[in-house]
Parts: sequence; structure tokens; C-alpha cells
Amino acid sequence: MRDAAIAASRALVDNGDFLATLSRRVALPTESQNPERADTLLEYLSDEMAPALAPLGFASRIAPNPVVAGPPFLVATRHEADGLPTVLIYGHGDTVRGQDALWRDGLAPWRVTAAGDRWYGRGIADNKGQHSVNLAALAEIIRARGGRLGFNVKLLLEMGEEIGSPGLAAFCAQEREALAADVLIASDGPRLAADRVTIFLGSRGACNVELRVDARTRGFHSGNWGGVIRNPATVLASAIACMVDQCGRLLVDALRPSDIPGSVRRALSDVAVGGGPSDPDIDPNWGEPGLSPAERLYGWNTLEVLALGSGDVSAPVNAVPPSASAVVQLRFVAGTDPTTIVAAIRAHLDTHGFQGVEVIGKRRDPSPATRLDPDSPWVLRVAGSICLTTGTPPAILPNIGGTLPNHVFADILSLPTVWIPHSYAACAQHAPDEHMLVSLTREALGVMAGVFWDLGEPATTP
Repeated sequence: MRDAAIAASRALVDNGDFLATLSRRVALPTESQNPERADTLLEYLSDEMAPALAPLGFASRIAPNPVVAGPPFLVATRHEADGLPTVLIYGHGDTVRGQDALWRDGLAPWRVTAAGDRWYGRGIADNKGQHSVNLAALAEIIRARGGRLGFNVKLLLEMGEEIGSPGLAAFCAQEREALAADVLIASDGPRLAADRVTIFLGSRGACNVELRVDARTRGFHSGNWGGVIRNPATVLASAIACMVDQCGRLLVDALRPSDIPGSVRRALSDVAVGGGPSDPDIDPNWGEPGLSPAERLYGWNTLEVLALGSGDVSAPVNAVPPSASAVVQLRFVAGTDPTTIVAAIRAHLDTHGFQGVEVIGKRRDPSPATRLDPDSPWVLRVAGSICLTTGTPPAILPNIGGTLPNHVFADILSLPTVWIPHSYAACAQHAPDEHMLVSLTREALGVMAGVFWDLGEPATTP
């Protein structure tokens, strides 16, 4: 019966049912970045998702956002029996702006277009297609088991992820009892590679910091004053160089991780970074020495210069510029306290004589990094299920290199978090021509059917 349920899930691609569902959902222009789409954000939950969930036995309610004018949430519950494990599924139905005029001829953001192995449409990869895969697979298991799953399910859909998930943390704290579960199983972000099923267990945090040097109100001729007045660009470049060296090694001791846990090293031992047709070439000597590329990307903190400016590079003049500024970003792993980052940079610059460089945190409350132990029983069960379905062990990333609101589930709801992404790095999310791969989607439907089937078997519950 397990194999039949997996085959039925994959067949949703072949018979057109899944494409019809996606077409209906993509047609709703749920641009959370566009204030004029507030009614459409609500419509996605009330007119599309709640009616789709009802036949699966879910009781749904739409809840207001604790943040004034924040987009709503949908909470749906399917309770089979007390004593069964409960799985929380998360997704977001909002998208970035459609960028209608920038899509190539024949494509449009709010219409699904099939072309070869690709389905195009805004939100189809991020995140409508991904949570639709999970719910479609769940429906097939309910059908295959004659109306039961063998576990309870709760679903949380938000409509503001693309604007920073306003109110999500407060809502989950407020609804802690309603959202109580044994594990989060959700899908967002890309796989390690399109052809390798991937699990990730958390996310790195990100903290942007502005550095500024304001020396005077105007520039002065470099021939008349160069060599006797301070050059803000030189000062700023030197300040950055004392924080990260020419090979990308982080030099701020207070912001360096103490180590990489053994379970994380083991999980990353078979993870290859890059190599895809649209991936940049990996610089083998960039970053922390002694670490593999996977360890540098997923297991370590990195400081990146995102922007750097002084004067006018396109039309320089013979003048010492009056000011210089830069924005640097720390991508950090679990164990780094985000509330200390700005102070650590300030102290480091002061120690190296850069008291004249202003340090400005760009966000008051950067999200903490999270990472479930790769040796967690939930990880082993899900990975074992995927291996049984596909014949190949999945890639296990202790955390993705980017940032998701995983801390809400890990820290506020105290859940083990297992993410199974159904997209790939070149899917063009947030850009024109966003798409999902048909072949990947077909595989993902089978993978999730296998996972949900196995979670319903008592022997597989951690």
C-alpha cells in the first residue's frame, strides 16, 4: 500500500490534477509587498485554502495578525485521536511583486505556463507550489488509508513571509497551545541540487550593519590637501580589512564560532557545494582555512561586504571625499547571540584604533540562528523514509545558508524542525520567470507521500 500511495501522488503530475491546483493558486496575485493586495491575501486563505482543506478533515480558522495592518494567518487542525503524534506543517501564500513587465514573451506571473520540464508562475516555487506538494501528498495518504493518517496534523499558513513575517513570532507565542505539536515538517527554499533530495534543519541568521566615516561636509582638492587630511574611504577600507581579511576569513574573535559539532561535520561530509550549470565557481582558498566548502557555508560565520561607497566611481574628481559608508552582513550559525553583534564590531574597531567609524545596526532584532542536531531521531526517521522511497540517502544540511523564520518554531514553539525543500537554486524566485521543475515536483510528491505514510506507522514515531 505504501508503494501505491507514492505512485498515486506522483500521478497527480501525470494526470494534470496538481497543475490545475497550482494554476488556481498562482492566479491569485498575493503580493504582500503591495498594500493594494490586502484583500487578495485574505482571499487566498478564505476562498482557496480553507475550502481545499475541508474535504481532508481539517477545521480551519482565519486569525488576525497581532501586528496592526499585518496580513492574516490560517490555522487548520486535523485531529484523529489523542495519543497520536502531531505534525505541524507551515507554508506561506504570499509572494514578492509580480514584476509583470519583466517576464519573457509568452510568460506572465499570474498564469501558470508549461514549457518542457518547467512550470512558470509567480509563487510557484516560493511558496505556493511547495506547500501544495505537501498537502496533495497528505491527501493521497488519507485516501490510501481509508480516511486516516495515523497522526494528527496542524497547518499554519502566513501571508507576510516576503515582508519579514510581521507578527509571526507574536502570533505563535499567543497561539502556543493551538499550535502545539511534536515536530515541524515544512518546505521552503532550494534543495542542495535539483537532483538530490535535501533535508535542512534550521537556518543561519543574518545581521546587517552600516559602517560610516563622516570627516567633513565637502570634498577638498587632493593636490592641495591630500596627505594632510584624513581620507574617509581609506579609513573605512582599513576598518573593514581589520574585520575580514583578503581571503574572506572573519577576524572578529567575538563573532567566530567556537567549533563545529561532530554531528554537523558528519552530516556535511558528503555535501558538495556548487557544480550546477548556473552556479558560480567555488573559490577553494576563500573563507575559514581548514574547513570544507560545505562547512564554511553551513557551519561557520561569514562577514560579507554588501555595499561600499565613497565619491563617484563612475565620474571621479580630484578631491578627497568627505565621507564613506559601507553595509556589511554577518551570516551566523546557532550559538551566536544576535544581540551582541553590533557591540562586538564596535569593540573590535575600537581595539584597532577605528573609534571614528560609526557602527549602526540596520535591524534592532535580527533573527537568531537555529540548528536541530542531525542525530535527532526525527531527522533519522525522515531521512530513512526518503531513502526507502528514492533508494538514495538525502543530503542533510544542519541549516541552510540563508535565513527563514525557523526560530519561531524552534524557540517559541520548542519544536524539532525538519524542512524538505521542493525547489532548486536556479528557480528564479523573487525574479522574473519564476518556475518549478516538473520532474522535481513529481519526485517531491512521492517523497512526501512516503514520509507521511511512514509517520503514520507507530514503529516509526520517535
